[in-house]
Amino acid sequence: MRGDAARACARKRLACAGLLLWVAAIHAASDDQLRHGEYVLHAAGCVSCHTDHDNKGPFLAGGRALETPFGTFYTPNITPDPKFGIGRWSDADFARALTEGVGPHGENFYPAFPYTSYTRMKRADLLALKAYLFSVKPVARKNRPHELAWYLRSRTLLWFWKLLYFDPGEYHADPSKPEDWNRGAYLVTAMAHCGECHTPRNFLGAPGAALRYAGTTDGPDGGVVPNITPDPKTGIGRWRSSEIAEYLHSGATPDGDFAGGLMAEVIDDGLRYLDNADIQAIVTYIRSVPAIEHQIERKKKKKPGPFE
Repeated sequence: MRGDAARACARKRLACAGLLLWVAAIHAASDDQLRHGEYVLHAAGCVSCHTDHDNKGPFLAGGRALETPFGTFYTPNITPDPKFGIGRWSDADFARALTEGVGPHGENFYPAFPYTSYTRMKRADLLALKAYLFSVKPVARKNRPHELAWYLRSRTLLWFWKLLYFDPGEYHADPSKPEDWNRGAYLVTAMAHCGECHTPRNFLGAPGAALRYAGTTDGPDGGVVPNITPDPKTGIGRWRSSEIAEYLHSGATPDGDFAGGLMAEVIDDGLRYLDNADIQAIVTYIRSVPAIEHQIERKKKKKPGPFE
């Protein structure tokens, strides 16, 4: 009985400590930083991945299943809960996670988490995002372990993957390009991480640079992800700039259809919150990337993963 009482007391103390940390974090952040952090949250696509919409899960509490050829990944809880979320993470912990793909205890993250793109983000944007995350309601929801093949479960192997494929470092503007192009490049390559879904990956899960943005049949949840290069045959080369902008705002395509699957969530939870200047910057940049002719065929049936 005494042991049960002691454990109950410890849980209450932990909950109180978490509440105090949460309140302190809210007061430490300015209103401007919180507003900017919320904007970054939407631009970076955090809501659609870290909220389990299908099962009516709590906001940003994780549990969203992402099916890939390598297994099923379950997104983590990123609310400021001190036990199951990121409530005990320091600014340095948060920045390291997003820019180096390393957790607070030194564990390597799988590249299903797009730190390979987030590494380009500016520190001010990262810290604003953290400030906003620490202002949302903490949710004591335990993270669900990934369902991967046995040979993929060792995170030690990720160290070698990073040596081969990870190029860390903040985005640096190209002085030969106009400001809106650089803003678009930053949004597309870093914050919105468009290439993570729209680029086919090799058998080790690394995006193929030669087909960047050219689409893939093995997107998240087994979806077919379209070619968004300005190729007129297989990409969006025939789309007007206004049509691309409208798609990013509402999901409406020039032929009267609408975005579906994960892209619908990316728009509803993220891109539609961006201001017109940022949408236009994205359009400017994406129209400037090399056009790649790469036909993406609809899959007639799901392709099995390497261990199915």
